[in-house]
Amino acid sequence: MRPIRASTLGLLLSAGLAGCVTQGGVQQHTTAPTGEATQAAQALYIKGQFDQAAQAYLALAAQDSDHRDYYKLLAAESYRQEGALDRAAPIVTDIRRSRLEGEDSLRFDALRAEIALKNNDPTTALSLTGKPSSHVSPQVSQRLSELRARAQAASNDPWSAAQTRVELDGQLHGIDREQNRQQILTLLTGLGTQPLAERAAALPANDPMKPWVSEAQSQLGSVDRSPAVLDQAVGTVSGDKGVREGYKVPTKVALLLPLSGPLAGAGAAIRDGFFTNYVDASRTGATRPDVAVYDSGNDAAHAVAAYDKAVAEGARFVVGPLNREGVSAIFAKGALPAPMLTLNYPSDNKNLPPSGANEFGLLPETEGAQVADHMADRGMKTATSIVSTDDFARRAGNAFRAEWQARGGTLAGQITLDSGSIDFASQLSEPVGQDPATSGVFISMKPQQARLLIPQLRLAKNNLPVFATSHVYGGSDDPAADRDLEGVEFCDAPWLFDAQPGLARRSELSAAVPATRGVTARLFAFGMDAWGLVPYIDWMRGHPGSYLPGATGQLVADEFGRVRRVLIWARFADGVARPVAGSLELEAPATAPNVESGGG
Repeated sequence: MRPIRASTLGLLLSAGLAGCVTQGGVQQHTTAPTGEATQAAQALYIKGQFDQAAQAYLALAAQDSDHRDYYKLLAAESYRQEGALDRAAPIVTDIRRSRLEGEDSLRFDALRAEIALKNNDPTTALSLTGKPSSHVSPQVSQRLSELRARAQAASNDPWSAAQTRVELDGQLHGIDREQNRQQILTLLTGLGTQPLAERAAALPANDPMKPWVSEAQSQLGSVDRSPAVLDQAVGTVSGDKGVREGYKVPTKVALLLPLSGPLAGAGAAIRDGFFTNYVDASRTGATRPDVAVYDSGNDAAHAVAAYDKAVAEGARFVVGPLNREGVSAIFAKGALPAPMLTLNYPSDNKNLPPSGANEFGLLPETEGAQVADHMADRGMKTATSIVSTDDFARRAGNAFRAEWQARGGTLAGQITLDSGSIDFASQLSEPVGQDPATSGVFISMKPQQARLLIPQLRLAKNNLPVFATSHVYGGSDDPAADRDLEGVEFCDAPWLFDAQPGLARRSELSAAVPATRGVTARLFAFGMDAWGLVPYIDWMRGHPGSYLPGATGQLVADEFGRVRRVLIWARFADGVARPVAGSLELEAPATAPNVESGGG
């Protein structure tokens, strides 16, 4: 991260030179001089002519012995803004701190600390950047904190440096905040997997470091970002409109979806789900925004064009796009003129979302990690992973492995099955010495392949319980074909089983709406949740642990704007998939209004 420069320093200098003023509740300089020469030096500084400003201030220091140290401070800060700390250093050594007033002495300390860091002297920098004993202006506070973090990092104390930057995070905006956040994660991931895990275990539940440590662990591949604790459903039903606390909608929402090309079918299913929930929400009488739909195509260029057009036409909130490249391209624009809820994650999911952005998607990683957690919670210690070659299965399998090992589980084997094969006998074997009470099988593949695999597992004398991702279920009952999946448990969207109170029921829509049937039902549920999150996403981000009862799962937004899902568990019995009793641990209250939903 670039050092935080005193972007408002010109204003601070103007205030100091104007006479007796108060900045941030602290008197800056009680006897600040005025005059044409002073104003001319100040003008040079404001124009960005820092070298000339520094020379002008030095001339003033030579002429005015009463304000000599003050002018020298301004000269040194001017050289700093020029990027010439080496020229500022000898001036700083000639300044008497005792002759500076108010915050000027702290600005002097900051300059000395920055020079010390350049000279590889973090010890001195640390001694100069302690927390001020009294309230100071935000600009000075931020600068001291950033320098202290740099000094801590240079002193081989990355944990303390990260803590300082986390404290600083809420005070920053724009590129300074984004770079500070990236530096936090760089410091934490640099600790390594095991030291970070030890730090995480020692943190109290409400420690502000916890979400950052979790994010760093996920980037190291040691844990999934899935929410660990869900405290309560979002808000309470209140008011004449029967909406929950935190309900807030913009005047106009843009929905960016692929309406043409290879993803048009997915876009149509999401659109239908979005508007089904949007229309159903009208029965509460709550205020709803105008919604305009834009074709975001299937590539980055079309997604950016759709976003720009939507904003130009008055959108105050944007939902979409669906393709990862489009999300990445919009994020690359920098500051977003309209906040958004993406329907996928960027191609590089290492960085935090930019300010104003929220990320939401049906991630394979979420399912793989939750299968691992489910098996571990059942007391299992050993697992065999069997996945297909498609992208969803591969990513779910990687997440399962990372989370399983993070939970202390042992992998007895990892098998990849070609999606075009039908005979897996050579890759399967009898599990020797594995107890069904403490051992299980994880699978991620489509129904057709799973129906071939499970009977062959049993023929190989592998009778361990099997746990799967949602793709094992075709989205509708097929007792004849699914009898081969007897006993398989899988995680999935609760709406597929009408297991989430407060939403339009799938069983009542399926006859009239084709998208609610089969595999597109998950995309339809995803669209329902895309609308459901719009009124609540800001409130959720400010209330960690709160969840929104959604069609695709219980939904949680972390402090960074990433929406995560906790899915329901179902099991095949006599060829029919039904929810496992009690698997939706956190059901929405029966009075939950239809405006509530969300996805991940």
